[in-house]
Amino acid sequence: MQQGLRFGAALLRRYGLHLLLIFVGLLLPLWGFAELADEIHEQEVIAFDEPVLNFAHQLARDGSDRFFVLVSKLGYLWGVVPFDIALVLVLTWLRRLRAASFAALALGGSALLNIATKQVFARERPALWESVAPETNYSFPSGHAMGSMTLACVLILLTWRTRWRWPVVVVMATFVGLVGLSRVYLGVHYPSDILAGWAAAMAWVIAVFVLVYRNHLRPWRGTSH
Repeated sequence: MQQGLRFGAALLRRYGLHLLLIFVGLLLPLWGFAELADEIHEQEVIAFDEPVLNFAHQLARDGSDRFFVLVSKLGYLWGVVPFDIALVLVLTWLRRLRAASFAALALGGSALLNIATKQVFARERPALWESVAPETNYSFPSGHAMGSMTLACVLILLTWRTRWRWPVVVVMATFVGLVGLSRVYLGVHYPSDILAGWAAAMAWVIAVFVLVYRNHLRPWRGTSH
């Protein structure tokens, strides 16, 4: 019994960070995504979707429209996509090849996963009012939410052992939240699309991170190589 406890304690000391990361960053988001995906697959009405959309629409103002349209554009083509490309190129130029590989797989794979998942679920976008920034492709999960969360997770993991950790966490948490809010405010996504995008992004990034850094007992120490 004591030998078993000592073995368990040693295992936790050695791999505890990995296990915590996998549980919080991979298993919990996967469970959340699976719950939402099951509801969408069964074509069930998600209770909070329309009430949250209607509440957001009640807050609509001309100035807010312009702000959230800008945030939405920064959350994809104007911001996230070019930043993703620049990040991979800069890491490669700095010869931080493991970090560059991680970023490229996480960011590129997330985009492809989003495209494929949209086709699988083929959920129509909300049509509660005429949006000032309409979209025509499928809704679930949100590409903006998934792309911004993917970038946030990549940056947080790469900077976790540096003095930039908390500034990156604060900035990216604010950005991801605003991007998600913008999509609901504009009426082009259900809140469940946003939550599913965040969950899928977290699970995907953590899975790639563990794969790329699987040989590092303290994974963040290896992110500069």
